[in-house]
Amino acid sequence: MAVDSYRLLSRFMCVLVPERKYHENDARISHIVLTAKIRQTMIARSSKVLVTVIALAAISGCSDKTQQSAAAETPAPAAPAVAETKPPAAPELPPALLAAVKTIPDEKEQLAVQSALVDFFASVPTRPFFAANYGLVVFPTIGKGGLGIGGAHGSGWVFKQNVLTGTAKMSQITVGLQAGGQAFSQIVFLEDQRAYDKFTSGNFELGAQASAVALSSGAQASASTAGGAGAGAGDTQVKTAYTDGLAIFTKAKGGLMYEASVGGQKFKFEAKK
Repeated sequence: MAVDSYRLLSRFMCVLVPERKYHENDARISHIVLTAKIRQTMIARSSKVLVTVIALAAISGCSDKTQQSAAAETPAPAAPAVAETKPPAAPELPPALLAAVKTIPDEKEQLAVQSALVDFFASVPTRPFFAANYGLVVFPTIGKGGLGIGGAHGSGWVFKQNVLTGTAKMSQITVGLQAGGQAFSQIVFLEDQRAYDKFTSGNFELGAQASAVALSSGAQASASTAGGAGAGAGDTQVKTAYTDGLAIFTKAKGGLMYEASVGGQKFKFEAKK
């Protein structure tokens, strides 16, 4: 097969160059030369292809790095802002009332009145009355004691539309089954001007059937021998309506008392000088 190939190649060369006759040895040499040239051509072309591939790979690598760099430099989208939810503000005493308390001359009394108001305001049933009243009278401390026949005494401060207008002295005598002693706070809300004028007329007395809502810790409203409601141990009675223009609340401070009724309480008002 190889000899036949050489012969065909010699004849082909003779056709291309008639003046020269190629014998078989020349054909072999030409074949070797042609093969070498073909190899060189293929190697050259392969080198170009390789260079092209390398160049394309380099370009692709640079493009990838550029994209990665751009992606790294591009800031991430900001998270949507979440509205901050704030807890509802705790109810507070009317600022005007607190300002009026500061006009009390005696600092000790001033602190006692403020403490009593804050204590009463902490009880939910009193808040509607703090928001809707014409006036109020607060007694930081009322002392009560007795065995069978008892009495109660205390000093209070009177406010009209959140303005301090004077003081009030309270006294009470009760007859009935009772023992021990107790100190408690008391607040009287005055619904309108008529109720305020009536209370500050000079000498004002609660009827035998007058009642108060006991708000003291562990206190309950109980029937008293003088009528109305008294503070004892147990649940808390809630009353939210004015009665004859008045709404009265008490809070026990301690001690033992079978009843803390308000029926028969007498008040003497003294206007602020």
